[in-house]
Amino acid sequence: FGARDAEALVAEILAVLDDPLFSAAFGPSSQAEAGLAADLPELGTGARVNGRIDRLAVTPDAVLILDYKTNRPAPQSQADTPQVYLAQMALYRAAAAKIFPGRRIVCGLVFTDGPRLLRLSDTVLEAQMADIALRLDRGHLDPEMVRS
Repeated sequence: FGARDAEALVAEILAVLDDPLFSAAFGPSSQAEAGLAADLPELGTGARVNGRIDRLAVTPDAVLILDYKTNRPAPQSQADTPQVYLAQMALYRAAAAKIFPGRRIVCGLVFTDGPRLLRLSDTVLEAQMADIALRLDRGHLDPEMVRS
């Protein structure tokens, strides 16, 4: 591991930490390993999300949610991102919307390979919630999976 590699790694890390949209998630007012629990009746009676967010920041107008992933190689886009990660973040987003009404919820994944930061679009996360609801309606998803 040479000096040039170390400099490149430091630059990549600083790019993640200094990202204009997510920098507050690494700031002094952010939380690591923040618990999150909310009822999601739109997914059915008794549907509840209970999870742990790797990085959480609540600003006056937004809630920032980041989750670390160790995939190697890291996906280059949302289209390449494993569906299970998108579903997880969609559920976190829905729960945060219940807890912090009126605030914009912004989600992203930090892949340690790189490292690289991938912002997830609201459209993709909304589509994931619709898919989760459809699978629950059809009995293709265990409601207990939504609880955890």
